Amino acid sequence: MNLNPALRYRLAVASRAVAAIGGGYALSAAVAALLAVVLPMHPAEAVITATLLSFIVFCCAVLWVFAARTAWRAWGGIVAPGVLLGLGLLVQRSMA
Repeated sequence: MNLNPALRYRLAVASRAVAAIGGGYALSAAVAALLAVVLPMHPAEAVITATLLSFIVFCCAVLWVFAARTAWRAWGGIVAPGVLLGLGLLVQRSMA
């Protein structure tokens, strides 16, 4: 399937926008969940600290998505750490 170059560009930008918004949110949620469980402090303070740090992760994820060379690499840079963090959360929860 041979797409028009203008359409291909628009689809790549749309894919990056979805990766930045949806993938960045999922990644920052995974960071917040894992940090809330593993930070060695009072649970309420751990949740607040994890939530504040997740805002930084979200901003970095958006920057990463639009700085990556290709949309595939952008998605990979969001999905791979998200999966690792999710697995870390599952392992942590199974040990508790």
